Amino acid sequence: MASFARNIAPLAGAAALLAAPAAAQPDFSEVEVTAQEIAPGVAVLFGAGGNIGVSHGEDATLIIDDQFAPLSAKIEMAIDDLGATPVKYVVNTHWHFDHTGGNEHFGGTGATIFAHDNVRIRMMEGGTAAGTTVPPAPPQALPLVTYPQGLRFHLNGDTINLMFLGGGHTDGDSIALWEEANIVHMGDLYFAIPGYPFIDVASGGSVYAAMLSLDLVIAMIDDETKVIPGHGPMSDKAELVAYRAMIGEVVRRVEAARAEGQTLEQALAANLLADIDRGEGGFIDADAFVTAVWNSAD
Repeated sequence: MASFARNIAPLAGAAALLAAPAAAQPDFSEVEVTAQEIAPGVAVLFGAGGNIGVSHGEDATLIIDDQFAPLSAKIEMAIDDLGATPVKYVVNTHWHFDHTGGNEHFGGTGATIFAHDNVRIRMMEGGTAAGTTVPPAPPQALPLVTYPQGLRFHLNGDTINLMFLGGGHTDGDSIALWEEANIVHMGDLYFAIPGYPFIDVASGGSVYAAMLSLDLVIAMIDDETKVIPGHGPMSDKAELVAYRAMIGEVVRRVEAARAEGQTLEQALAANLLADIDRGEGGFIDADAFVTAVWNSAD
């Protein structure tokens, strides 16, 4: 994908921060939160962790995801630099700590947090994500408004649809679709970075659900849609279609190995993805992705 050639160094740094155990206390002091305006009243913030979508204007400021807790002040500064008012609404695309770390801060400032039902459940219970043990979230960090399928904001001259399409990265993934601005925030259903998709099977993720969710989004958007990935630079429909096709090819190969009676260990030893170039680095390597695909079928 063409986007892999852009901004690789910052992405590698973000990947290292995500991969570090929480107990390691990664240093966020050097992280810069930058803004890219992608339409009037709509921006995306890049820092460490998941990309943040921003809707701002006369009505209120809404953000989609809020990265790591130590970055909250930098996120507020970046939002202020857009000329936006303080955050009133927060949407979590899923429960992972690199997308919800700022919840406690923004909840404490009076923002209302929205998410799928399963996001609140998993945050309340805690668990394991990306190899890190995550404790139960404090009450102030929990989504206050949850939904089983979606809801709609009429905000800043646009209609922003939050939709649960069946998940896939986890069991609580939402996308956000701006109708008039023609923008979609994918959360971690889409990684526009090197490496392979992270399917968090332990959090209810499934590669089959992810493929269905991607197919539904692709059917909704057009060639002019601006696509905000969960991680990586801005993207578009063509790159999203290529990403979905890559996942489908990996699934085909893994299913063929299973049909031949191979074990997971044999499939990994066969290096099934040797000719699929996903670049260097990223969160998930080929073996981890093949394992997730294998476990999705169990």
